[in-house]
Amino acid sequence: MKALKYLLVFTIPLTVYISFEGSGWLTFIPLIYVFGIVPLADLFVTMDASNFDKEQEEIEKNNKLYSYILYLTLPVQVGFLIYFLIIIDNHPFNIDLIGKISAMGIMSGVIGINVGHELGHRNNRLEELLGEILLLTSLETHFLPYHNGGHHLNVATPDDAATAKKNEPIYIFWFRSQIMSYIEAWKLEHKRLSNLNKSWFHYKNRMVIYLVCHLLLIGTIFFFFGIITVLYFIASAIIGILLLETVNYIEHYGLLRKKNKFGRYERVKHIHSWNSNHVIGKLVLFNLSRHSDHHYNGSKHYQILKSLPESPQMPTGYPGMMLISLIPPLWFKIMNKKLQEI
Repeated sequence: MKALKYLLVFTIPLTVYISFEGSGWLTFIPLIYVFGIVPLADLFVTMDASNFDKEQEEIEKNNKLYSYILYLTLPVQVGFLIYFLIIIDNHPFNIDLIGKISAMGIMSGVIGINVGHELGHRNNRLEELLGEILLLTSLETHFLPYHNGGHHLNVATPDDAATAKKNEPIYIFWFRSQIMSYIEAWKLEHKRLSNLNKSWFHYKNRMVIYLVCHLLLIGTIFFFFGIITVLYFIASAIIGILLLETVNYIEHYGLLRKKNKFGRYERVKHIHSWNSNHVIGKLVLFNLSRHSDHHYNGSKHYQILKSLPESPQMPTGYPGMMLISLIPPLWFKIMNKKLQEI
């Protein structure tokens, strides 16, 4: 029964359905829900820093229901993407259209990319494939090779594109992180194939396969719906990507690993990620806000991630902090003070 609380994520597609079927302000219901209702609820619901004991952790780790909930997001995400393409085809350019595009973008960020991230860490090719399909719906498949092979290795160092520097505005970080992580993903795949004595232009190069899949998806949308609908789809994908990069920004902002006497960075510790024990955002994002434990052991399943006292804590949940990050002076005032406390 403990797994059922994560079904809360399906309130997102519910609000997206209201947006798709509605008009006027109703088309912005997902935006209001994720960045209005959820942050407010986090302020009033008692925080939860509890962890499973060893015996219960083993039980929950092997409980397949947690994974089934993740699997269920795939047909929901793909189904809603098709639904989105149908309803915006020949849609007049007005405020309703903007609301519907933002709704699909929010769903792509919260479900497509976030669940794709979780499944992309699994040591199982089928689950990884499901994660790749989810990421494809936001044109963000390069996330996996860079995230797993670059970000987790270099997190909290200047070498990591996805670690925000102290006093770096989020609007600069968006471009730096996305562009550099894409370039690094190609480099990582080239290096991996070189070690196998294979050319970069090889069917085992994931970046080549991902690029082909992106072109096929866009080409299919163009064939059935036309160029305008392609542009609307790309706009929704960009919103999902910006949500990802905003999460990246708040997760490691200003945190740096120290170098030892040999010039090597210290091992990633629980102090190298920002965390939150605010309940609603934690459930909607599949425990993403217990981020330090995720970096300590990237293969650990979301349901058994721990909250530890040494992990730096944000003053509110991830959705609320994402909003604050959009106002750089306010963000710097709050988070630079928090950095001094670590």
